[in-house]
Amino acid sequence: MILLSANQTKEKQNGDKGVKQMATTVFIKPRHRVQVKPGAVVTLGEVAQMTGGDGGLIRRLKAIPLYRIQPSDKNIVIIDMMHIVRAVLDADPSLDVQMVGPSQTIVEVVYEKRRFSMASFLLVWLLLFVGSAMAIVNFHEDVSMQQAHRHLYQMMTGQSVDKPLLLQIPYSLGLGIGMVLFFNHWFRKRINEEPSPLEVEMFNYQQAIDQYVILHENKESMRHLDDA
Repeated sequence: MILLSANQTKEKQNGDKGVKQMATTVFIKPRHRVQVKPGAVVTLGEVAQMTGGDGGLIRRLKAIPLYRIQPSDKNIVIIDMMHIVRAVLDADPSLDVQMVGPSQTIVEVVYEKRRFSMASFLLVWLLLFVGSAMAIVNFHEDVSMQQAHRHLYQMMTGQSVDKPLLLQIPYSLGLGIGMVLFFNHWFRKRINEEPSPLEVEMFNYQQAIDQYVILHENKESMRHLDDA
């Protein structure tokens, strides 16, 4: 009985010691895209959201430097999930790191934008305006819109005129209003919360670009025969 009690006491002490030595779990969720300035030091807190453990531990982990932007990086750098895990374990090997969310973070280096002069702005605006107007005019000429308006006016009124303004003016106003409603914008003001078809296409295009950049800019995602 005495020997059994001693073993039970020893097992209890080992169990308590194991509980005390249990690793602290830290959950890390990398962000999809972040923006930094040239020459900046990218820290863990900038590229990922973190939770778990105490506040002091999270603050120390957020301050871990991951990468310094180099001039050769141009405007895109990829931070891989394994890079984050190695940096955290180097700072504290006892942590239990749990990764959730994206596997890579796209770091976009934002350079100072060159300001355009008013003359350049007016030139671009004029080119877009003339080009859009010519596209609309050519479309209406191809489908003989003016002739169609004449026939419709004759059917409605019984009179034949060269310029059926009764139809052409409402049609022109409806064309402009329809484009505003279609693109869901009035200058910079959004009409409702739904994305416009153009925004959806731009989103799909950006997703494709991000996937391409992740696969081709991330050296860890590919391995060649010559690699050691």
